Order: sequence, then C-alpha cells, then structure tokens
Amino acid sequence: MVSRTRKLRGSRTHGRGKKHGRGAGGRGGTGNAGLHKHKFKWMIKYAPDHFGRHGFTRHAQVRDVTTINLEELAARLRELEAQGHAKRSETGVEVDLSAAGIGKLLGRGRVDVPLQITVAQASESAVAGAGGKVKLAAASEE
Repeated sequence: MVSRTRKLRGSRTHGRGKKHGRGAGGRGGTGNAGLHKHKFKWMIKYAPDHFGRHGFTRHAQVRDVTTINLEELAARLRELEAQGHAKRSETGVEVDLSAAGIGKLLGRGRVDVPLQITVAQASESAVAGAGGKVKLAAASEE
C-alpha cells in the first residue's frame, strides 16, 4: 500500500491548503494570539479573567517610630515602674519613654496624675494633656 506522504509528493501543500501546513496556521496562531479576535469565545468560556487587573498589592508599611497615647501610658504606669522606666515623686510620676523604647507621645485620653515625661517626640495635644511637663529628648542615639 502506498503511504500518504508518497502519494502527495509533487503537490505543493499536501492537501492542507495554503497556510494550514505552515507553523501554527492550523491553530489560528501560537499562544494567546487571537484572544480578542477569533479565539474570543474560547477566552470567555475557559479563561474569563485573562484580561484586566485583579486584586491589589499591599506594600509593606515601615513604621520607625513606636507611639503611645496618654490613656495607654496611664494604664501602663505600673508596668513601666516595674521595668524601672517610671518612678513616683512628690510632684507626680517621672516617666522615661525613650528608655522604654517608645519614640512618640500622642495626646489621646486623659491622665489623672501629673506626669514628667521624657520622650523624643510629642504631639501638641500630648504636651497640653500631660498635666505636667514633657521634656523632648534627642532622638535615639545609637
């Protein structure tokens, strides 16, 4: 029996037409070619999320300064005393937040006891609401 190839010798296209036998002509292009044209229905059915942007990228937020509010400071006074970062005196409580690793004092909340606070940075409302003095120390020296 004569093979198909032998039978088609001498014919230019071997019975495939002009483009079917060359490259990816029979598939309508290679890869994702034609997804917006002749392969659109295939894309809608099998890969509907192929085009467009999806989701978002959340970039890491780096916060160099550790903060504390006045209300949280009042709640943690005993803890800071136990660690040696705060001590009571006749005028109130002296607190060294820089030594405790806290870089900025914020003014949310109320404090019943007058405080003498040493910290690298403080907001205006924190200075007003401290009930004592806020001493701004130089930023952490390493």
